[in-house]
Amino acid sequence: MSISLNFKEEIFSLNKLSLPTRYYYFNKEENYIKLLSIGEGIFPNDKIKTNIKLENSNAIFATESATKVYPSKKEFGINYININLKNSNCEFLNDELILYKDSKLLQFLRINADKNSTFFFSDILTHGRSFEHFDFDSMLTRNKFYCENQLEYLENFEVYGKELKDYIKRHQNQNYIYLKIYIKTKDNESFLKTLHKENFQSFTFSKSKKLIIGSISSKNMADLKKQQKNIWKIYRKNLNKNSFNLGKQ
Repeated sequence: MSISLNFKEEIFSLNKLSLPTRYYYFNKEENYIKLLSIGEGIFPNDKIKTNIKLENSNAIFATESATKVYPSKKEFGINYININLKNSNCEFLNDELILYKDSKLLQFLRINADKNSTFFFSDILTHGRSFEHFDFDSMLTRNKFYCENQLEYLENFEVYGKELKDYIKRHQNQNYIYLKIYIKTKDNESFLKTLHKENFQSFTFSKSKKLIIGSISSKNMADLKKQQKNIWKIYRKNLNKNSFNLGKQ
């Protein structure tokens, strides 16, 4: 199950598509792709691969709906996203990740951007289905961000549902939904000041200041997605782009 695509000089090209992965491509205002996996989720032993390459192009990517990860006794589902950018801009907004009770997930993200490229990437983790509370088994995540072919930032962590549930209980935290955002602009210092001025204080630099990283938590999905869209709107304004409607509620 995979999709491999690229934009070169704003021209779309599909290199590979394996069901149940599907996509919808729109280009009335900007290059825009909605990604969809038939079956609405990741099952044990599934391996979903998304490869994106942009050259002298701009494109927006979004998931069609929440990604559900189904229960497993032993096997992991795997979700892999690889993005390469050359003199391009990529905006990737994921809907929420819903880990069902006893589910197991491996998630890999790799973004390689050259000096003249920019990107906005966001992920949302929920507590599971409405009647669950971090009842998933485990999620292993490895995110790698390269700037000019040099590793700029690495996230490598394993989250166990039971441990996360205990942590939240100890700290009496009522925010059960988590948003992470990764941003690269052509002037990160100026952009970070703008975020702080707009009261998004949880954002900071990577070590070499080539990447901006932030996280936000909330107990309300609508509120969290509103904040996600507000930050995205600030990002687009920084690129002299108008607000964009993803065509979702």
